[in-house]
Amino acid sequence: MDIIGQLFTLMMLLLLQAVLGFDNLLYISIESKRAPKEKQAYVRKLGIGVAVLARIILLFLLTSIIAAFTSPFLVMNWRFVEGQLNLESIIVLFGGIFILYTAVKEIFHMIGNDHLDSGDEDRKFKSPGRVIFTIVMMNLVFSFDSILSAMALAQEPVLDSTGNPTGKTDYIMWIMATAIILSGLLMILLADKVSDFLQKNRLYEILGLFILFIVGIMLISEGAHKAHLKFFGNEIQPMTKTTFYFVIAILVLIDIVQSKFQKKLLAQKNQSVVTVTPQEEPSSEPFQP
Repeated sequence: MDIIGQLFTLMMLLLLQAVLGFDNLLYISIESKRAPKEKQAYVRKLGIGVAVLARIILLFLLTSIIAAFTSPFLVMNWRFVEGQLNLESIIVLFGGIFILYTAVKEIFHMIGNDHLDSGDEDRKFKSPGRVIFTIVMMNLVFSFDSILSAMALAQEPVLDSTGNPTGKTDYIMWIMATAIILSGLLMILLADKVSDFLQKNRLYEILGLFILFIVGIMLISEGAHKAHLKFFGNEIQPMTKTTFYFVIAILVLIDIVQSKFQKKLLAQKNQSVVTVTPQEEPSSEPFQP
């Protein structure tokens, strides 16, 4: 691959990392709220920084022992359930379950909060170290797809002395590592802005939680598909990226229409309020016949 092809591949990987990093950034913004308020910005930046290093380590690990992640270690052929579990499917499945649990827990927390203006004072905070650890682990779950996609793009066949392919593949590591580092720096720059926006616009925080809910469902279906799980003979199909973004677009459209309709109802209610003029007070001067 020549230098122009490598630069084009790098741009494609950066675009891929930016698209796939949206749900990751949303999760980081919501998860960082579990830390004390004065530590939240620190948790986001350090969590993303450590996650970038972990991604690079995972990249080198996957290029070396990719077969260990995709080879099944448990074959299920039970009465109602069939499947072949491997390490990749287990990680994606449990990651999706954890994200689904996080989204549902946060939604019930917002519903059960009687004082919306009180913020998160009633929340039981975790230590910054625990929040950073959770962010790093979930970042690795989100990165599986992006790393495997990067490996598919940033590779070239190994040629023998005569110029014929040998059947082996070389991965262009500097392209994949550069894309991971640049996307991590972009996430660090945007993390505080996304978190502040959600904090100032609480209605959009609800939208973000439901998007995170859909992300959890997508990861569960993807992990089940990687494990070839079948229930009653029906194989689970993964949610495609097209379906995912279509659902997200519908959620955003519903939120916009609902907000505009709510503002119209509020304006109509304010106009219908009848202003009663105060009656004139009786004069304090004595009556003169």
